[in-house]
Amino acid sequence: MTTKPTLSTLGQLKKSGYKPLSVKEEMRKNLIDSIRNKQNPFQGIEGYESTVIPQLQTAVLSRHNIILLGLRGQAKTRLARLMLNLLDEWIPVVQGSEINDDPLQPISRYALDLIEEKGDKTPIEWLHRNDRYTEKLATPDVSISDLVGDVDPIKAASLKLHYNDERVIHFGLIPRSHRCIFVINELPDLQARIQVSLFNILQEGDMQIRGFKLRLPLDVQFIFTANPEDYTNRGSIVTPLKDRIDSQIITHYPKTIEIAQKITSQEAKITDEQKLSIEMPEILPVLIEQIAMEARQSELVDQKSGVSARLTISAYENLYSFAERRLLLNEESKTRARLTDLFGAIPSITGKVELVYEGELEGAGNVALSLIGKAIRTVFTAYFPDPEKAKKSKKANPYAAILNWFNDGMDLKLGFESKLQDYEEALFKVEGLKELVAERFPGLGKEEQLVFMELVIYGLSEFSQLSRHSIAAGMEFKDLMSGMFSMNNDEGFKLGEE
Repeated sequence: MTTKPTLSTLGQLKKSGYKPLSVKEEMRKNLIDSIRNKQNPFQGIEGYESTVIPQLQTAVLSRHNIILLGLRGQAKTRLARLMLNLLDEWIPVVQGSEINDDPLQPISRYALDLIEEKGDKTPIEWLHRNDRYTEKLATPDVSISDLVGDVDPIKAASLKLHYNDERVIHFGLIPRSHRCIFVINELPDLQARIQVSLFNILQEGDMQIRGFKLRLPLDVQFIFTANPEDYTNRGSIVTPLKDRIDSQIITHYPKTIEIAQKITSQEAKITDEQKLSIEMPEILPVLIEQIAMEARQSELVDQKSGVSARLTISAYENLYSFAERRLLLNEESKTRARLTDLFGAIPSITGKVELVYEGELEGAGNVALSLIGKAIRTVFTAYFPDPEKAKKSKKANPYAAILNWFNDGMDLKLGFESKLQDYEEALFKVEGLKELVAERFPGLGKEEQLVFMELVIYGLSEFSQLSRHSIAAGMEFKDLMSGMFSMNNDEGFKLGEE
């Protein structure tokens, strides 16, 4: 942060050689500098480097008002807030001005009268860029007075002014954002008649309040955000307004799991204590991201609503916390997250997906279980042979020893709260399981082996090679036949059922 300038009067400002710039020209100038200096004003935004960011930079260079269109959880508001980095750190304003009047280009009656009275002795103050950002969530109750302004009868009475005097005006959010960035989130939720009030500001750059003749030539960088599906769900952007917004930029979800993982690890609030006491196998964050990928393709999930990146962030936090809870219950100092801990993330999934009618019939909890299962199935086949193809192949089935062990009447119980030693013993007793993982991934340590062993068991159950059903605080795996006989007694996961 640079030192706040010390110039305090209009005369000093003039002598300094200061030249006014519009907010759009100011942002253009600073963006050019950042591009030339290989600086990134959009730090923390992942996956948009070759798509959204170039379009956003182009719009700023063109001095455009911008609308960001995208489904929920696509960093639209964060992008808008990061535009603040393209403003000058300090700008001069007429002291006491409600609308940040430029001392060399005043527009309000207050500033014009003050400069006429005091001339070069007019006091000025300096406004930091952090104070040059205004954000408004569009809701149906937003009025024209909120955005543009209205007559203030209290001001008229206290100053003994006639209602014809423009000094009785109480400025709304937009005039108070003169020389600033003004963001309207969820634009379609704004009533059509309110949207109409923005026409002149966007096109001619001025606005009128009530019946006053004055037209303020406002200097504002407008940024709007909207979900494209809101055009039909809740409201719409009136066509003339959409036509006046210069650049429309489409956002998107992460295109690869690697990018999605970066976003999740960056945003998730994991304490230092959790990081020290809980070891997180690399495969579990991949599974978390895969759950979101599966949700974005599921026929049970409303794709028009989208699946927010907040799903994976919350699920990742719950994954840590579920393992931490087990650690606390067992009075252990350290533990390692397990694939079974994914079921602790179910509350993060059920609250983050909008279901279609068929999904509602299934129940939110069952849909979440289905998404976890599909994610396991996808990741499992990325590391191990497809069990269905292996079964039909003329080559020896790599899963034969494991399946034979279960066919001999054995079962495997994996408890959510079981101690590390019990968890290890349960997995290592399954014949052929350790050998399969060692053959596929030689050189793995015992900790890495365990999570892959668990993946094999869950993977085989997803391909209907083993039966899986829930028990008190855990999961039980059996061969298919005995699993079928025990299904009548299986309480299962009742999450989401009415």
